[in-house]
Amino acid sequence: MFDTSRLDTILVNYKESFVSKQWPEEKYKWEAVKWFQDHWDINAPDFPEMLTQSLRKTSNLLASSGNFPASMIQNFAKAFPEEVRTMFINLFDESQDVVTRILDFKEKSKTLLENYNIERLEKHYQNENAISTYLWLRYPDKYYIYKFSEIKRVIEELRSEESIKKGAYETNLRTFYALYDEIRRVLKKDGKLVNLLKSQLTADCYPDPELCTLTIDVGYYISRKLNIQKESPSTEEEWFPSDYSPGFTVDRWVELIRDEEIFDSSSLAVMKRLKDYGGKATCKQLSEKYGETPNFYNNVSVHLAKRIAKITKCPLMPKDADNSQWWPILYIGKRTNDKEKGSYIWKLRDELSEALDKVDLSEVELYITNPSSETNENYWWLNTKPAIWSFSDIAVGETQSFSLHNERGNKRRIFQNFLDAKPGEKVIVYESHPTKQIVALAEVLEAQENNQIYFKKLEGLAVPIDYQVIKNSPELVDMEFNLNLNGTLFKVKEGEYDFILDLIREENPYELKEESVEYSKNDFLNEVFMSENAYDTLVTVIKNKKNIILQGPPGVGKTFTAKRLAYSIMGIEDDQRIKFVQFHQNYSYEDFMMGYKPAGDTFELKYGIFYHFCQKAANHPEKDFYFIIDEINRGNMSKIFGELLMLIERDYRGTKATLAYNGQKFSVPENLYIIGMMNTADRSLAMIDYALRRRFSFFDMEPGFESEGFKRYQEKLESETFDLLITKVQELNKEIATDPSLGSGFRIGHSYFINPEDKDNNTDEWMRFIVEYDILPMLREYWFDDDDKLKSWESTLRGVFR
Repeated sequence: MFDTSRLDTILVNYKESFVSKQWPEEKYKWEAVKWFQDHWDINAPDFPEMLTQSLRKTSNLLASSGNFPASMIQNFAKAFPEEVRTMFINLFDESQDVVTRILDFKEKSKTLLENYNIERLEKHYQNENAISTYLWLRYPDKYYIYKFSEIKRVIEELRSEESIKKGAYETNLRTFYALYDEIRRVLKKDGKLVNLLKSQLTADCYPDPELCTLTIDVGYYISRKLNIQKESPSTEEEWFPSDYSPGFTVDRWVELIRDEEIFDSSSLAVMKRLKDYGGKATCKQLSEKYGETPNFYNNVSVHLAKRIAKITKCPLMPKDADNSQWWPILYIGKRTNDKEKGSYIWKLRDELSEALDKVDLSEVELYITNPSSETNENYWWLNTKPAIWSFSDIAVGETQSFSLHNERGNKRRIFQNFLDAKPGEKVIVYESHPTKQIVALAEVLEAQENNQIYFKKLEGLAVPIDYQVIKNSPELVDMEFNLNLNGTLFKVKEGEYDFILDLIREENPYELKEESVEYSKNDFLNEVFMSENAYDTLVTVIKNKKNIILQGPPGVGKTFTAKRLAYSIMGIEDDQRIKFVQFHQNYSYEDFMMGYKPAGDTFELKYGIFYHFCQKAANHPEKDFYFIIDEINRGNMSKIFGELLMLIERDYRGTKATLAYNGQKFSVPENLYIIGMMNTADRSLAMIDYALRRRFSFFDMEPGFESEGFKRYQEKLESETFDLLITKVQELNKEIATDPSLGSGFRIGHSYFINPEDKDNNTDEWMRFIVEYDILPMLREYWFDDDDKLKSWESTLRGVFR
């Protein structure tokens, strides 16, 4: 499961620091277990008091002050003693699956919170970390403490084949227990380590015979302390990292610094202040001397490093629990011994420091005149409740008003924020229970107008951002909303806004690249062998109906035509506004729109290709988008489209309907066009669904041998053999069209005879290849019961090459 030799190497350092540093700092874990074992009694008459006593030594593990796990479960026990007693009975029932017990405890906590009915509480804090801690305290010879960031780091450091993913709780827990069981087996074989532990255990410590608590401590060491050198009275802590560099020369750094897209004004200010401070400082020191908040320096540095990595593709240092993979691009760092100065000091990389000396920074502001504000512009976090109104339900460009006072006439929480908001300022829109996701971006449209504030939706997110991602980001730990979840409008610092926007853009690319290749009607007619009248009709039909199906014989260029039709209407070759998909018999609504898909041992709601594309089109209402479906009649139309059968209809574009899976409102935007393709010669296909047929116009595509474009192509080849072959194929098409068992839908299309290479490759050998391996096999299927007619045409077509 993991590299045991890597663990052996880590254990060498762990054992060296165990007695002098590790044990004095972490002994409380063994003491907490012993205390819990001595005081736990599930049948205690006063269950709430017993629970409080049992958890008294867990302050470092469960943060028992404030609204955190220990405090919350104790409050629940006081309000619902028997319900909480039953929850622990079930959690500690070893006859049941452990992961099921953990998730059930979490779900029951959710119910308790709803019944607790204290308005200011929005969380029960009984997460996997807390619940696994309860299990470990009760059965310390079997279980361990689960913490996502810690386990992720252990997996990375031990080069494990396993992985964990945010939100995949069941899979993560099973992976975690299996991994730590394996680590424990390695520890048991290390006699020196076992003896070290025994030598330090005291009477107030749990003896840890199965080394489960020791395994927890080793995991903690790997995730938090592995890369922090132990302090020594005679030597200063070493700079970190010593074995990583982005690989930039001084001259390369100079190029990057002069690129305004990379080093913006805030980045240059941070660089200048670090140089002025001597090339190394903590964020706190920079904040105290030059202004801004400490978090400003951290955020600006992280975003700068991300931009550098994105543009240069430089190597990245593996991320660990204490050190981001981003800032080492710019700095080396180490912990400080003086907490008054800050917890971590950064030092400019030598090459970067030298490059800054070569760049004119005289116009960069060193001190700020208004330390209380990062910029004159505010950024906002809008907390909405879907049960009242939802930004997911309104279209891009629409507005939503919000009263500055509640229904009782009282001012909204953090009322000053409503007064500070100014038109044009950017807003992150978050939906609270039950969604708990960032769902849109907006701006303040009007502020304090008629006791209302107005927000305009700028963008909906096809992939919403879960609050857990925000909560677990160190860069956002001081964000106003994280510090106080109650309220409606919260201030967001510029660096925090940029960080969140980066998270959004990773999943929701927004900007469309400017395309410069124009594409006109004439370009279409030069490439697609269709008459001008047919093209004009086609454009009129799709603009009128919004949904069209190109149907015709094989080889008439339906797919080729569909894409170029979109180009010609857009007036530009822009593949960003075109999405292509092919239907088949197993294609489903879950693939097309949304559905629950396996994610390890559980299922997650995933959005489909059409849902994402609709959201993309909705974000750019001024541009046309084209969704192209090949083999549209091969899919089960009713199964794939579901409620979309109504929504794709022209008269219902923009009309919202409630989706079956997530209960959210959804509409197909008016600027989205659907182009389907259907082969009329496919005998295996049933007639297309009538309900869908009513919502599409059908355009018959003919073989283009008589079009001006094909004639020009034919003349350019200057091949008598080709001319004769085309004449014979046209004669063949006439016979197919008059055959009672076939008809015009089975004719041979012109695209079989279009060679994408130059005319020198249009040899007799190439044409013979087309006849033998494309045309004749099709005729054998057509006339499988008329051998004489088949042989006649085989002879005729082969005779072209004699």
